[in-house]
Amino acid sequence: MTTNTSAPSLTLAGPADILAAVPYLVGFHPADSLIVIGLARGQVKVAARWGLPFPPGTLAPLPQLCEREGITRIIVVGYGPGERVTSAVDEARAFAAKAGVQVDEALRAHDGRYWSYVCDVAHCCPPGGTPFDPVASPIAAEATVHGMVALPDRRTLEDTIAPVTGPVRMAMRRATAEAVAGFRAGFAAAADPDAFAREFVARGLVRVRAALAVHAAGGRVDDAEAARLGLDLAVVRVRDEAWTLMEDGHVGLWKDVMRRLEPGFVPPAASLFAMGSWRSGDCVLATIALERVLATHPGYSMANLLMHALRNLLSPGMLRGRMPTPADLDTAMGAARASWLFPLLDVLDGEEQAASALTAEAGQSPPSSRRRRSL
Repeated sequence: MTTNTSAPSLTLAGPADILAAVPYLVGFHPADSLIVIGLARGQVKVAARWGLPFPPGTLAPLPQLCEREGITRIIVVGYGPGERVTSAVDEARAFAAKAGVQVDEALRAHDGRYWSYVCDVAHCCPPGGTPFDPVASPIAAEATVHGMVALPDRRTLEDTIAPVTGPVRMAMRRATAEAVAGFRAGFAAAADPDAFAREFVARGLVRVRAALAVHAAGGRVDDAEAARLGLDLAVVRVRDEAWTLMEDGHVGLWKDVMRRLEPGFVPPAASLFAMGSWRSGDCVLATIALERVLATHPGYSMANLLMHALRNLLSPGMLRGRMPTPADLDTAMGAARASWLFPLLDVLDGEEQAASALTAEAGQSPPSSRRRRSL
């Protein structure tokens, strides 16, 4: 499920206009999807998308969303064959009735034709469907003028936040190896693991704020700093510093860092990117980022928490005034201790195992194993 709530005003006069506008409301041309557009005082308040098919009850949060956002009317659009779409449209209409919300239009679109579930007049809505071309519509031109974008499909949107490749990836891999080697050497030499953890966390907190400052000034953190930041964010206290400081303008930083980090270090940065995207109304990208995290780290708590919020159509406004400050985190968590580094050590173990597997596939000798220091 994805929702977008911030869009310029588009005037929709009928089904063809609705179908032309939907790709710009969700950011891409949907397929196998259910779209619900929520209206209040004639303005779009919410555009929500679910992939089809979905299990019964998926739309249960819809009445609460309508009440919270003051939605009085909705438009429902299903994309795909009738056997996949009709039951989903029926469920959306049932939940709308339960919430006392009027359904202005309910459509199914497939293979360049559309059908209406609320109109059975043959000359208006023929049984064979009505042809439409969303690309050629004046609505598409109007949306483009407003700066709205509709990518060809969801996969194209996913590619905009995909991991970097080529020389950029190789440079980041070298920087990560250097950062990991530096951490391991310092940790192995530490006489007091708790003191080492305190220093590591303190430097991580400074690095988070420095990265935010660089980004705010229009700069970009270099590979070495991005790699160190990846290690830092594996520690919950450092990640939560970035979380509590979150502003809409931070999305670009976490997108860049997320795309550059090696796979094992991605979950914290991707979750921060998802949080920022949700705050700014781009729940499509937030969902894609969280799906990426949960595909490889299904137990990652921050990603699960945010995905729960998105699936239940919760508003990021619910967090306003409720997020802890960095000082609150210090009070609640106390002084850093060696056990805080366990998640990072787990990541390093996983990265080492992945490297061993790759070198074994290439017919090379795997890197020598390292034993974790007893804490």
